[in-house]
Amino acid sequence: MEFRELIAGNYSIILWALLVIVLLFAIVSIIKTIRDRKIIKTVTSLNRGTKSERFLVLKLLKHGIPATTIFHDLCIERKNGEFSQVDVVVATSEGLIVFEVKDYKGWIFGNANHSHWTKVLAYGKKKYRFYNPVKQNNRHIEILRKQLRQFENIPFFSIIVFFGDCEFKEINFVPEGTFLVKFPRLFEVLRLIKQNNEVAPYTNKKEIVGVLKKAVLTGENIRNQEKHIKNINDMLGKDRIFD
Repeated sequence: MEFRELIAGNYSIILWALLVIVLLFAIVSIIKTIRDRKIIKTVTSLNRGTKSERFLVLKLLKHGIPATTIFHDLCIERKNGEFSQVDVVVATSEGLIVFEVKDYKGWIFGNANHSHWTKVLAYGKKKYRFYNPVKQNNRHIEILRKQLRQFENIPFFSIIVFFGDCEFKEINFVPEGTFLVKFPRLFEVLRLIKQNNEVAPYTNKKEIVGVLKKAVLTGENIRNQEKHIKNINDMLGKDRIFD
C-alpha cells in the first residue's frame, strides 16, 4: 500500500509540474503577444493590412529598422482618380525599398515578362493563375516615382516577400533591383542591398517622409479602401464570369 501511495504521490507532483509549465508558457505567450502588439503600433494599427504585412513590419522593427522609416498600407491617388495600394515602404540610406507581400502555398512558376504566373497545388493536380507580382510592384514604384521630382534620382528596390508553404520552381528574367524572397531569407536580401549600393542622393528627406505619411493617411480612409477594392474587382472582372 505504501508503494502505491508513493507512486500516486509522484504522479500528482508530475501532473502539477506539467500544469505549472503549461501555465508559464501561456503567460509568456500572452506577454509576448502584448509586447509585439505595442511594437507594431509604433508604425501601424492592428486592423490595417494583412496579418503577414503586420508580421513583416514587426520583424523589420525587431531587426533594428527605425519605426520612423517604415510606412505600411500606403494608398496613392492616380491622375484618373483611382488608387494604388502599396503594402510596405522602407526608407533606407541606399534608397526606397517597396515591399509586396504574398501568401501562397504550392509551387510557383513565373516569367517576369509575362502578365500572369502560376501556382500549382496537389502535386500538379490544381493550377491557379495570379497577376505577375514583379509587374505589380514595378507599377507601384512607377506611381511612387511620380510623386516627387527628387525621386527621379533616388534608387528604388522591389522586394516581393512570400509567406506560406510555397516553393519557387521556375522563375525567370527577374530584373535588376528586384528580389523574390521567402520570408526566412529576407534579411539576407536587405544586407545585399546595403552592401552593393551607395548612399542615395537625397535632397530633401522631410519632403519624402511627408509624401509617404500622406499616402498612409489616405489608406486610413475607408472610402478610399472601398474604392480601391472596387477598382481591383473591376480589373479582375470576376463578376463577369459565369461557369
